[in-house]
Amino acid sequence: MLRQELARCLQQAVLKAQQEGALAAAALPEVLIEHPQNPEHGDFASGFPLRMARAMRMSPLAIAEKVSQHIVLPPQVDKVWVAPPGFINFTLREDWLSTEVESILAAGEAYGNIDLGKSKRVQLEFVSVNPTGPLHVGHGRGAVLGSTLANVLTASGYAVEKEYYINDMGTQITNFARSLYARYQQCLSKEAAVPPDGYHGNYIIDLANEIIQEQGDRFLSLPNGEAVSQLAEVGVAKMLQTIKHDLKLLDVVFDVWFSERSLYRGGQYDRAMELLQSAGYVVQKANATWFESSSLGEDKDNVLVRGDGSPTYFASDIAYHYNKFLERKFDEVIDIWGADHQGHVPRMKAVLKALQCDPEQLKVIICQLVTLRRGEEIVKVSKRSGDIITLQEVIEEVGPDPCRFIFLSRSADSQMDFDMELAKKQSADNPVYYVQYAHARIASILRLAKQREIDYSQGDVSLLTSEPESTLIRRLILLPEIVERVAFSLEPHHLPYYAQDLATVFHSFYKQCRVVSEDEALTRARLKLVKASQLVLAKVLRLMGMSAPEKM
Repeated sequence: MLRQELARCLQQAVLKAQQEGALAAAALPEVLIEHPQNPEHGDFASGFPLRMARAMRMSPLAIAEKVSQHIVLPPQVDKVWVAPPGFINFTLREDWLSTEVESILAAGEAYGNIDLGKSKRVQLEFVSVNPTGPLHVGHGRGAVLGSTLANVLTASGYAVEKEYYINDMGTQITNFARSLYARYQQCLSKEAAVPPDGYHGNYIIDLANEIIQEQGDRFLSLPNGEAVSQLAEVGVAKMLQTIKHDLKLLDVVFDVWFSERSLYRGGQYDRAMELLQSAGYVVQKANATWFESSSLGEDKDNVLVRGDGSPTYFASDIAYHYNKFLERKFDEVIDIWGADHQGHVPRMKAVLKALQCDPEQLKVIICQLVTLRRGEEIVKVSKRSGDIITLQEVIEEVGPDPCRFIFLSRSADSQMDFDMELAKKQSADNPVYYVQYAHARIASILRLAKQREIDYSQGDVSLLTSEPESTLIRRLILLPEIVERVAFSLEPHHLPYYAQDLATVFHSFYKQCRVVSEDEALTRARLKLVKASQLVLAKVLRLMGMSAPEKM
């Protein structure tokens, strides 16, 4: 990638200047290459001389001058120059830029793919909501974040496995089953009370009625404990069906649905506990079994097994990550958790140390809360059911593409507002519409060329020399960098930013440059540029899990 090549050129120039005595011997910091916001400052720039000034006892501007004199430019670069207070700027050759249109067309749908991952196995676990209720809008954010990261990491050369961890045992499942049994009895005109720590949403009533329609009143004849146990099985299975259905509406599909109960049946829990025990990290105190995480730098120890013998959620999570790293042997694991799991991160890192795994192999993304709005009004209650607003309702009202784009539009660690009214607007005010309209406009131009039987396969891209054309090409060739940036940072919000920027530049090009004109040679060249724009914009939309409409 050109950015890395420029960084190497600068490093070699510094070493050469040091060897010749033009610069003092000093350790070179990481050379960062950026795109200046002001086009007058070139296509690429580096401010590393500013970071070397103290070590070399020389002004940043003087360092930049010395380095620039020793740079051997790669063939893509037209010129290099120095700017105060100590930047080194690069401008690309215009004739090279135009040939990149041919590179995009030759690569086709594969353009933007990079071999960063080298086929490393990455497990991406996300959503993983307790199967005790329907998904809400916050779960949708995590779902879109995870599936988009999976797309980008796949395009970056990783072997990605998407997994949903089913919490199908423990206190919450028991409370869910007891609540369902109470509603089941009520729907059959029997007196029963929903437990105070149970689930009180209207969806439990709907679920109870559905079970009655399918299986009648047979659970009333069972002993209380047996009825609750069987209803837990039936209810969890039905909630998982609902969750899968709602995720499918967002085009989110998992490769693996992993059951928490399987950790106990398969022996992973026992093996993980034995490992921690033999390593000396398990202690008995206060009538419970504890993981001595304080010996690994944590503020406090954490309970593994309660006094009644039941394992904690933390214990199950240890067994689960034992399975990920030591049994399935993933090279990297990425977990996307809700905001309420922030405190869980350091203790899981401590567990990996205790299991003799590299904690850096585990990346955790915390997904912050979503506030649903209609303009200025905060939406808290469902119009349909009178209680929680489900993800399905939001998707049905605004559509899957606006949901995905908006969920991606902010970094995961930022709380966000989801404006349903804006999401439905078909105007330039709506970034989703604005980006997809750019693709539809491109498709319209290409349809016109087809109707007029214009063969642009031999178009001469060297004719693409105007400022709007060059600006558009400069945006198109950023795609591999964007893919790399998202894969490195695990921050997919860079995709919608890039998509909006690319759409803006294309709309500007369209207004300033007539594509199909009486100038046949220029028409063919511009049609190649338009086709390249379609490939890149469609690729970005696919990476975000969105459609690329031909008409709007």
